Amino acid sequence: MKREQRRTPRYTFIASAELVEQKTDVRIATRVSELSLHGCYLDMMNPFPQDTLVLVKIFAGEDFFHAKAKIIYVQPNLGCGVSFLEVEPQPLGVLGRWLETAQKDGQKRSG
Repeated sequence: MKREQRRTPRYTFIASAELVEQKTDVRIATRVSELSLHGCYLDMMNPFPQDTLVLVKIFAGEDFFHAKAKIIYVQPNLGCGVSFLEVEPQPLGVLGRWLETAQKDGQKRSG
């Protein structure tokens, strides 16, 4: 079995998202199902190929996150894993708040 190689915990997090392929400006609406400090998992039927550079935009409630990212693995007809490459300070604050809430919610569900 393949060993998972994550630097930080991943949490269940449901939100709307948009991927923009950087070279062609092709846009795909998608949904986030898991989130971490360094990336996320996106549910989508036809993901971009592995190693594609994208801009990921995530929308949850009143908050908005965006970052330059890279598709690091693809599961055909299911989705893809995305690694954040560049995150500016303001979106990083939003991401931190989301992760703090997701961590608390996760502890409540399991405890």
